[in-house]
Amino acid sequence: MPRRILYIDDEPGLRRLVQRDLERHGYAVVTAADGLAGLALAAAEAFDAICLDHYMPGQDGLDTLTQLRALPAQPPIIYVTGSDEGRIAIAALRAGAADYVIKEAGGDFLLLLRTAIESAIEREALKRAHDAAEAAVREARDRAEELANQRAVLLREVNHRVANSLQLIASLTRLQEGAVQDPAAREVLAAMRNRIAAVAQVHRRLYTSDDVRSVALHDYLAGLVEEIARSVGGRPIGFEAVPIEVPTDRAVSLGVILTELVTNALKYAYPAGEDGPITVRLERQDEHGLLAVQDRGVGAAATPSATGTGLGRRIVESLSHSVGGLVTQTAGPGGTAVSIRFSLA
Repeated sequence: MPRRILYIDDEPGLRRLVQRDLERHGYAVVTAADGLAGLALAAAEAFDAICLDHYMPGQDGLDTLTQLRALPAQPPIIYVTGSDEGRIAIAALRAGAADYVIKEAGGDFLLLLRTAIESAIEREALKRAHDAAEAAVREARDRAEELANQRAVLLREVNHRVANSLQLIASLTRLQEGAVQDPAAREVLAAMRNRIAAVAQVHRRLYTSDDVRSVALHDYLAGLVEEIARSVGGRPIGFEAVPIEVPTDRAVSLGVILTELVTNALKYAYPAGEDGPITVRLERQDEHGLLAVQDRGVGAAATPSATGTGLGRRIVESLSHSVGGLVTQTAGPGGTAVSIRFSLA
């Protein structure tokens, strides 16, 4: 389909001249003799561009231009004037004209008009393509944000359900622990209950967090230490930490490691039954973190007792490897210190 042009000018001879020239170059041209007639045509029909004369009876081109710009979805407007005063061209551009052409007696006017029309139509097409692309990007971004929000809600719900299920398992383990008479069996069940609690607490923190991809390790371990202390009758366990964020799976591993180390210290550091000090420390060392558990006991925390199975030690070694960790332990008369240097990346 040929591009449709509306040419508004009060000079009938110039209207016919412009119409014939543009039609020779493949345009379909509709003309109007004044601003009001042009406004009526622009409101009723679709055009690819509008050419508007400045000096017309009734209302001039600037008034008509303002009214044309108020119509919905208007094409580019090329302002045409016989005046060489720059102020008129500037006023037209400020009012929303895409370009302007000065009427001249020679043949350059028709060429300049065609060039202005082609350029204005091309710019308008580029603008519409740009606007459509931006709208598509906004729509895609909004859709992605909506999906991300839905995913976050679902993940929080999953973590909530997992935490409740693990809490139920821990409660059942506690009931079973109270029902058995064998001290060794009760000890095994208590250790298992603490491991379950370490995992459950991560999920409890995740379903109240805005970011389910990471965990504030210092807050998580502080809560875990408090839970372990309550499980052994409120025995105080010192905790010192700097703020560190780690991925969720890494937090789970470090939580289980901490549970094993503190439980081991509680069992073996003070065989006489005294409430000696146990301290948990979390530090940052460049691109690594350091988790350490220290006691002032007999120095046996690093070595399983004769009645131990060594399971806790194997759990610590396996989980330390999964977090890129290096286990260091020292034991002597002054106590036992076990530290895990792990990667934060």
